[in-house]
Amino acid sequence: MDRRPDLQNYTFRSGRAYSPARMVNEIATPLGEPPSTESASVFSSVRQVDQPPLALPPGLTFDCRLQMEGLGFLGLLPSSAVPVAFLDPQYRGVLDHLAYGNEGVRRGAARASLPQMTDEIPLFIREIDRCLMPSGHLFLWTDKYHLCTGIGGWLKGTSLEIVDMVTWHKKRIGMGYRTRRASEYLIVLQKAPRKAKGVWKVHTIPDVWSETIGKRDRVHPKPVGLQSALIEAVSNPGDVVIDPAAGSFSVMEACKQKGRTFLGCDING
Repeated sequence: MDRRPDLQNYTFRSGRAYSPARMVNEIATPLGEPPSTESASVFSSVRQVDQPPLALPPGLTFDCRLQMEGLGFLGLLPSSAVPVAFLDPQYRGVLDHLAYGNEGVRRGAARASLPQMTDEIPLFIREIDRCLMPSGHLFLWTDKYHLCTGIGGWLKGTSLEIVDMVTWHKKRIGMGYRTRRASEYLIVLQKAPRKAKGVWKVHTIPDVWSETIGKRDRVHPKPVGLQSALIEAVSNPGDVVIDPAAGSFSVMEACKQKGRTFLGCDING
């Protein structure tokens, strides 16, 4: 016995009778014209936000190596004023877990002698968050230890959100009890509102970047090429880029390469 339903006159629980043709006509919706590629894309090669005018606070100078304490420097800046900030905090995350016993003699002596910022890092990040304009970016350097243990505590009280990360392959071998470190990590944070289209305009930057450092006249210098590519991606020519812990001032060099205005300092000048 054939128990298949009679689709020629099918009745739903509502009591309404449907034929197959009527069902198709009522369920189907016109597709219309396909959306244009431009409107559907989340990418944009044009930056649609502009930095507001920035009056230089007294005591600060553009495009030079300022010697001053970083939190004091940030305190002089107006709120919601700049599109880009870099922070390379000095902390002992790895050194404290790799006690080789000869740190003060040779290995890590220069880095260990620098003033440590561990307890001040959240304060730096909160001040940078205040200084960034809406949808502005903070590029935060970190090592494997802090990457694995998490930086969530540093972001409390801010409107910053992690949106990406770049691994810098240094093309040189470092220390390690198990694997030996050859990379550092640049966490990309964005101030609310989070968006990429119309804000991030360069889409050729790989998330693993290989670059060697030439002359090492400062402790742990950072790659100028990577930083210049990121600066180009999230700012316009002439925009101000801040760095309150500039170290080797590699961000200043990156700004010069891309026609941006550098404003930063280091406690050692």
